Amino acid sequence: MPDRADGELSVQAEYAVRAAERALASAGRAGRDVDLVILGCSNLQRLYPAIAIEVQEALGAGGYGFDIAVGCSSATFAIQLASEAVQLGKSRCALVVAPEMTTGHMNWRDRDSHFIFGDASVAVVIEPTAEARPGAWELLSTRAMSKFSSNIRNNGGYLNRCDPDRPIGREGDKLFTQQGRRVFKDVVPLATKFIGDHLADHGMATDAIDRYWLHQANQNMNELITKRLLGREAKHLEAPLILDEFGNTASAGSLIAFSKFSDDLPVGSLGVIASFGAGYSLGSLLVRRS
Repeated sequence: MPDRADGELSVQAEYAVRAAERALASAGRAGRDVDLVILGCSNLQRLYPAIAIEVQEALGAGGYGFDIAVGCSSATFAIQLASEAVQLGKSRCALVVAPEMTTGHMNWRDRDSHFIFGDASVAVVIEPTAEARPGAWELLSTRAMSKFSSNIRNNGGYLNRCDPDRPIGREGDKLFTQQGRRVFKDVVPLATKFIGDHLADHGMATDAIDRYWLHQANQNMNELITKRLLGREAKHLEAPLILDEFGNTASAGSLIAFSKFSDDLPVGSLGVIASFGAGYSLGSLLVRRS
């Protein structure tokens, strides 16, 4: 992708705007209604000016915007921040965008990882429940957790220019790297306990949840997490997968699963949108169809 002039919309901002326009149309809103834009993704095209502010400008939104990056939990963390801003009265209509351009940081010489990933952009509108369209999903509770690990890592950054002997294109550690078996061994029990504790704190049994939209990184991982949560193997629609169509789209994955596998659920249905990724970072959103 060739560079664009500073006066042109950046590639990642364009990617975000297209998803945002679809989300706003679905919510019956327009860009001018938005007063907060939070952009969360695993890799940012640049550090400043914030991509979120560029998206805000392109949509004709007001208020303020900022970027966050917490690996594959960037979208769920951003939704939590947006919901808190709405609850505090700092925003009336918040927009979360997750333009995940994962393939740009792939090491194409690493046969264990490069084929796993896909690019996708998703967006969510967060507003007071009383102002939402009928059939919208109510965000009942959120939870976040982080625990440091180097098992998923990307050492690429602006300080790379200070060491000309190790340029970003040559050294594998400055692109995506992962210790896959270690991640699997660490994350399965971590995510199982994290989600289970979130539900237990609300007095909810794991089998009271109609659908789990989990982070879309590994089918075996998701199947084992839901098996441990439910005490049995989950049915296909209890924890749907979109890996076969989209691959691992980082923080966008659980939201893609939600968007594709939520319309069939009736009013009152309960669901969990969960993420677990680099960091380690974990996010859990408890939602109900209103």
